[in-house]
Amino acid sequence: MSKNVTAGRDCLGTFAPQFAEFNDDVLFGQVWSREEQLSPCDRSMITVAALMGAGITDTSLKGHIEKAKENGITKDEIVEIITQLAFYTGWPKGWAVFSIAQEVYND
Repeated sequence: MSKNVTAGRDCLGTFAPQFAEFNDDVLFGQVWSREEQLSPCDRSMITVAALMGAGITDTSLKGHIEKAKENGITKDEIVEIITQLAFYTGWPKGWAVFSIAQEVYND
């Protein structure tokens, strides 16, 4: 993730400035930049799995699937990730996430 992420500030900067700062500077700044500990590709896989497991199928998941694609996760890999997770997180979640992944990978 970019070290100059401003999504938190753009969305919540005046309403919840501390949360926006944590989002932009800590999560997407400090944590995502720790590439010696986990590669961006690995972080993307973990994040997609966590969001799917939690049933979060909104624009945040789509953004993370887009980032996963940017981080080198292929269409075949995202299909396998979602298929594996569907058995552990619930079949309907698999269907929901496949529709998002299709959008991203059919671009």
